[in-house]
Amino acid sequence: MLLPEPPTPESGSDGGAFATNIVHFVRLLRASGLRLGPGKAMDAVRAVEAAGIRRRDDLYWTLFSVLVSRRDQRELFDQAFHIFWRDPKILERMMSLLLPQTDGMAEPRKSSMSQRLREALLPGGGSRPAQEPREVEIDATLTFSAEELLQKKDFAEMTAEEMEHAKTVMARIAWPFRPTRTRRLRADIRGHRIDLRASLQASLRTGGTIIPLKRKSPGEKPPPLVVLCDISGSMSQYSRMFLHFMHALSNDRSRVHSFLFGTRLTNISRLLRQRDVDKALAAVSEKVPDWSGGTRIGTTLAEFNRLWSRRVLGQGAVVLLLTDGLDRESGQGLAREMERLHKSCRRLIWLNPLLRWDGFEPKAAGIRAILPHVDDFRPVHNLSSIADLAHALSHASDEGNRLKLNLGRLAA
Repeated sequence: MLLPEPPTPESGSDGGAFATNIVHFVRLLRASGLRLGPGKAMDAVRAVEAAGIRRRDDLYWTLFSVLVSRRDQRELFDQAFHIFWRDPKILERMMSLLLPQTDGMAEPRKSSMSQRLREALLPGGGSRPAQEPREVEIDATLTFSAEELLQKKDFAEMTAEEMEHAKTVMARIAWPFRPTRTRRLRADIRGHRIDLRASLQASLRTGGTIIPLKRKSPGEKPPPLVVLCDISGSMSQYSRMFLHFMHALSNDRSRVHSFLFGTRLTNISRLLRQRDVDKALAAVSEKVPDWSGGTRIGTTLAEFNRLWSRRVLGQGAVVLLLTDGLDRESGQGLAREMERLHKSCRRLIWLNPLLRWDGFEPKAAGIRAILPHVDDFRPVHNLSSIADLAHALSHASDEGNRLKLNLGRLAA
């Protein structure tokens, strides 16, 4: 897409003013949550000096190549660039956020500007001016701490500071999976099977006069976990936090297999095993080519079932499917692939951020195709929903099943 011409400095003007603007632009991105230090600002200035700014398109891609290191940062950079370098249409939307709204009038259309960028640009995040507080007495038992409020806040509405705190909380969540019985036997004094080899070895200590019977029973082990995460454009507001969620899972326990899908399937299991979350996500960004694109759920699940199901779905694996169910191909072949996936694992849990809406109904063709083939249907849009998922994985819960049954009746 060809962008309009940038505001180039006039002949004879001081070139240092433009360099100062670039430094301020880097500070804006840093305030919005991107990890950019003073060195990046100097690199951006040098890159612009070397590349020149004949067109706005040149400035955009020069700054993009220096300041953006992951695909999930592109949307935030794009919004910040158009706002900072004076795009009239976006400035009008930004200024509308500053105007107080009159009670009784229709609510304005919700801005698509990132909450982190809004917080960095406008004091107070562009919210309505608060009325002067009145002196009232508040009962402390009815108040909530900041951390309690953060538990219920949607990931898409979090500021940069709140997202960093949420990542820290997410990394501390314990995942006590319910163990499953394995075929491998272990020593057990109350076991029902006699361990002949161990019994003969024990009899050698007494010269064979006494043969103590050693027993064994099947062991228990946490099942493998397979995570299939949608990174299409409709999930872009949640994909970043979901990657941190998958990284926390991969570093908390063994046998976690992580896959990303949009228009194609990508295995990122090895990349997420790095302890440093920034290095892990940077490696993921380089490997995944279809970030924030379309969604072909049926095609990607067919590829998973054909190439990966026999490798990773053994020993009673649990599958977490993170998607909104909005398929570009209108659910073509999706029901068949979901049925095969459901039969290949012990438990299939669908995590859908659209369930945050009270009036959610399964109207899309993709949602109708997926819903009959899942064991549990849960929302995943804030820290509280992730904590509920951790509890459901360690306990037998029927709440997600009841929600699935109710939505199934609506779909029918």
